[in-house]
Amino acid sequence: MFAVVKIAGFQEKVQVGDTLNVPLQDAKENDKLTFDDVLMIVSDAGDLTLGTPTVKGAKVEAEVVTHGRDAKLTVFKFRRRKRYMRTKGHRQDYTTITIKEITVA
Repeated sequence: MFAVVKIAGFQEKVQVGDTLNVPLQDAKENDKLTFDDVLMIVSDAGDLTLGTPTVKGAKVEAEVVTHGRDAKLTVFKFRRRKRYMRTKGHRQDYTTITIKEITVA
């Protein structure tokens, strides 16, 4: 069984036991998170349930593993012959979660 869940504006395909990095969540390590924005569920038998826009009564439960920061991204702007160069760096914060349960009402 897998589901497509909307987490912090991003659509993620998840299964029980998956570990994934999502944008920073306001939770401590080992906390339980519940995501109610389930867009689609496919059961083990192959039955497809689509939401309009979400599946009623469906939820995905996850556990926070850790918090971290991605590798540095370098943003470089350059205009030739104009003496214009700008360099900026960015590191995105993320939360690592493990999917524990997918339930359908």
